[in-house]
Amino acid sequence: MESIIVISLIQTTSSITNLLNLSMSTFRLDRTAFKAQSAEEASSHVSYYKTLTWQQRLEISNYLNSIAFNYPTDHPPRLDRAKFSVRSRK
Repeated sequence: MESIIVISLIQTTSSITNLLNLSMSTFRLDRTAFKAQSAEEASSHVSYYKTLTWQQRLEISNYLNSIAFNYPTDHPPRLDRAKFSVRSRK
């Protein structure tokens, strides 16, 4: 079975909450850290995330988006409404 590289995000619920409470200035994502796993080992992440509530999963996704797009978790970017318009289909 092929090994795949997966960033290990499994932590206890309390440590995830603590991680989300850290400010962006005190925490930096270590992009060099990874864990080589088989596909079977990586699929065990699914069972962990299914045990979390949808609110906890949403907090995690918000945090990961803030890291990926470089914005603070408490101030996400605003939608540029000049790029979109509302029209009637009459």
